[in-house]
Amino acid sequence: MVTRRFLRIKVLQALYAEEKNRSEDFSTGEKKLDQAIQDCQLLSVHFLSLLPEISRYRTLRLEELKEKITPTEEDLNPNTKFIDNHVIKQIEENTKIKQFCVNNKIDWGDRYDFIAQMYYEIANSEFYLNYLTVPEQNYKEDKEFVLNILSNIFSESELLHWFLEEKNVHWFDDYNDALLAAYKNIEKFKENQPNNLPMIPLFKNEEEIVFYKDLFRKTLLYNAEYQKRIDEKLQHWESERIMEIDTILMKMAICELTQFQTIPIKVTINEYIELAKLYSSRKSGVFINGILDSIITDLKNEGALDKMGRGLIN
Repeated sequence: MVTRRFLRIKVLQALYAEEKNRSEDFSTGEKKLDQAIQDCQLLSVHFLSLLPEISRYRTLRLEELKEKITPTEEDLNPNTKFIDNHVIKQIEENTKIKQFCVNNKIDWGDRYDFIAQMYYEIANSEFYLNYLTVPEQNYKEDKEFVLNILSNIFSESELLHWFLEEKNVHWFDDYNDALLAAYKNIEKFKENQPNNLPMIPLFKNEEEIVFYKDLFRKTLLYNAEYQKRIDEKLQHWESERIMEIDTILMKMAICELTQFQTIPIKVTINEYIELAKLYSSRKSGVFINGILDSIITDLKNEGALDKMGRGLIN
């Protein structure tokens, strides 16, 4: 389930692409935006589907060790707690995840070396050793172990970051949101659940879809009006000298202030200051805050801030 900040980031990227490619028609830009957001779920399923692959690698490796000329006692009677993990088996057997992988051509079959390296990143962790040392196997512990893999290994793994970003450069920005979605999916797993349990939907509700589509469309629709408001506040600055990202962020903020009645003013301001810190220069947050404060004063005087419900919260 994606956050509003994730949606704002995707709209920002789409608007920046529109600015750089003005020959592209509006509908094409919106289709690319839709796909960019859907790709977050694709990345999330990459995380989920990787777990059974790592377990499968370990199973094969244990079989190989038994075939050694002089196998040790540990080789002949290995600890199979990891490969018997019930939650990983649920992921592997889930028909919805399987079908998603088929439809989107997610296949780890030719990545043996990569899978092996990911296993050893897990195996070298303290929580892995602790997990193996507890003799009995129970569902609660299995789930906690898998969640630890996501939060401690997948979140920090430079190898996994690199591998996935090679597949899709935009996944650098999507990584944490997609990993959180995978985490939340596993959190809701239950011991005796059916194998066709659907994944958590990408959007909390229809309102989230309307939000990002309207933010993209209306920022473009009222582009000239928003640019005029910004230019009026630049005083001795020339608009051409302002970073493009800063300008787009301010236009998005003005759109959100004037077109989204249920979003509080403070929420909008804080969000775009944070986005400026992430995607623009070190001083952009302060600059954007100053310009938007002045524009908000004008909008209030004009009666153009029509907030209602949650939007009235200060």
